[in-house]
Amino acid sequence: MAALTSEMAFTERIEFPAKAENISLAEKLIDDACAKHGVHESRYGNILIALTEAVNNAIHHGNGLDPSKTVTLGYRMQDSSIVFMVQDQGAGFDFNHLPDPTDPQNIEKPHGRGVFLMRALADSVEFAENGAIVVMSFGLQPVQE
Repeated sequence: MAALTSEMAFTERIEFPAKAENISLAEKLIDDACAKHGVHESRYGNILIALTEAVNNAIHHGNGLDPSKTVTLGYRMQDSSIVFMVQDQGAGFDFNHLPDPTDPQNIEKPHGRGVFLMRALADSVEFAENGAIVVMSFGLQPVQE
C-alpha cells in the first residue's frame, strides 16, 4: 500500500487549505490531468464525481473545515490507468463499517454516499492511514457498457 500512498511518485500534485471553495482547485487539476493524458470522455464524469466527493470529504470531515489544515490531491500515470490520491490531516474513519446508503432506512439521509459513490465509479479504491488517504484508479479507455 505504501507505494500507492505517501510514497507515491506524482505526475502532478497540489495542496490547499481545507476550505469549501478550494474544491474548484481540485476540479481544475482533474480537468487538466484528464485532458493531458487522453482520458476517454466516458470516464471523465466518473473521475470528477468520485474525486470531488473524496476532496469534499477531506475538507469537511477529515479536516473539519479547518483552513490551517491542508488537503493534498495528486495523480500519477500507471500503465493504462490514472491513479489519484486524496489526503487530509484528520484522524481518519472506519471505512470498512459504513452504513449502506441504499438501505431503506438510510435513503432519506442527506449524507453517507461519498464512499459508496467512489467505490461505484472508480476501477479500484484503497484507503490508508485509517482512511485519511484514499487512492482511486481509473482506466483511460472508454467505460465498458
